[in-house]
Amino acid sequence: MDPTTDNGPAGDPGPNGDKGSDRDSRDARASLEALRAEISKAVVGQDPAVTGLVVALLCRGHVLLEGVPGVAKTLLIRALAASLELDTKRVQFTPDLMPSDVTGSLVYDARTTEFSFQPGPVFTNLLLADEINRTPPKTQSSLLEAMEERQVTVDGTPRPLPEPFLVAATQNPVEYEGTYPLPEAQLDRFLLKLTVPLPSRQDEIDVLTRHADGFDPRDLRAAGVRPVAGPADLEAARAAVAKTSISPEITAYVVDVCRATRDSPSLTLGVSPRGATALLSTARAWAWLTGRDYVIPDDVKALAPPTLRHRVQLRPEAEMEGVTADSVINAILAQVPVPR
Repeated sequence: MDPTTDNGPAGDPGPNGDKGSDRDSRDARASLEALRAEISKAVVGQDPAVTGLVVALLCRGHVLLEGVPGVAKTLLIRALAASLELDTKRVQFTPDLMPSDVTGSLVYDARTTEFSFQPGPVFTNLLLADEINRTPPKTQSSLLEAMEERQVTVDGTPRPLPEPFLVAATQNPVEYEGTYPLPEAQLDRFLLKLTVPLPSRQDEIDVLTRHADGFDPRDLRAAGVRPVAGPADLEAARAAVAKTSISPEITAYVVDVCRATRDSPSLTLGVSPRGATALLSTARAWAWLTGRDYVIPDDVKALAPPTLRHRVQLRPEAEMEGVTADSVINAILAQVPVPR
């Protein structure tokens, strides 16, 4: 079962069953499951990306969205924010964008003859960093502190960011002219790399039908998108995810999968211990979303591709032969012994 292809959370209730004290957890899960239906009022056929974004929110992580222009990446983030009643801002990354354009800067006030801090767009709940690979590494790195420490330091003063906080960065997978590849250190800061594919024929027909009927992507309220969950639901969900049990065998399985990437002849760079920690966290969140209070090997297998695909680096000769990061990861999953 892969959350990047699955149609919706489902699963057994777990060996211990639900207790009366777990009502908040069940309510939070139901609210997050309702996101799919709510976002589908604006976005057609991108349930896998919605699932990935919810997993990232549960793990306090960030997401790299990869897809060609026009597949509703911006609309997806706006619809997610509207469904969760969260603030969202969008930054179009360009070659002349400065770090202060993202984080904010000190502005001189002539009336008070003092400098005051003017917050940048990073001070939001959901930040859409559009085409992040179009800006130089200096500006790209301005997000590193925000993503890792959840704060911004300007003039030596740290300023905390709102909670929850998620960066959803997009990049075009087919256009490389005038772009700056993301450094491995920054790629490693993204919890998940999600692919946003072109819609199927029927989904594309549905999109055009909606537009013909007057759908305006700039007016989500008119499309009927309403908040179905909020920060309180996220907090309850995160608390429940933290209680999801992980056996020593599952922990060892995650380590074995990640260590196998370091020995793969197709890769020059394998998964770091940070990547192994990320895989354990995403598998735990997925287990909770599917209705269990414990992690099984299938959870690890389901989340391995989106969690690890951007943390490995292919050898040039393997890339020329058509090998992909996903194919290497799937081959490793097929070879590493599964705990019973």
